[in-house]
Amino acid sequence: MKHTLAAALLLAAAGLPATASAQDIAVKITPQLDGVDVVHDGRPLRIQRNQDQDNTIHPAFAKTSRRCPPFCVQPARMPDGVATIGEIEMLDYLQRAAAGDRSILVIDSRGPDWLERGTIPGSVNLHYKQLSRKAASESDIAKILIDRFDVERSDELWDFRFAKTLVLFCNGPWCGQSPTNIKALLRLGYPPSKLKWYRGGMQSWEAVGLTTVVPNEEAR
Repeated sequence: MKHTLAAALLLAAAGLPATASAQDIAVKITPQLDGVDVVHDGRPLRIQRNQDQDNTIHPAFAKTSRRCPPFCVQPARMPDGVATIGEIEMLDYLQRAAAGDRSILVIDSRGPDWLERGTIPGSVNLHYKQLSRKAASESDIAKILIDRFDVERSDELWDFRFAKTLVLFCNGPWCGQSPTNIKALLRLGYPPSKLKWYRGGMQSWEAVGLTTVVPNEEAR
């Protein structure tokens, strides 16, 4: 009964009737993909596009102009060969992580005020200041590297052979929070091949109607 109710709540949040099946889904992600199952804060969620074809983007991401700095348009590519990805690649990483691939971690680099507007299900929050040597201590940064990213320490050197692949995002092309995290990780020696950047961020995620979740609330 609980599973049935949870499924109905998620379908309603996505603009679907409670009896929806794959055949009922008119707004798919791709012709072959109607949704992706992930785990967020220990509970299962399904990411799919909102089925209400009159749905509009969240007002927080509808604004086109914010003061620069700090809200400046970011380049299409990060330094040193860090790959820039889109929604389909992000969904693939989320799906792989949900399937038990512990080598992948999807990171929302924003602060709590932005998290309240919604985040990508399956991500974890790591505010960009937590990796900043100006704002965080060396020991706190080291703890994140070891405990959360599976980086190892050999004498005075970091060993990234078994480090996780980190997929980072923030608000969108005008947001510098995930680029700041990426640049901090590169300075620490993190391999560029293990860093991925979803440049579109929440603005692009919202623009295509994909599921978001607010901490301690149901998905929408």
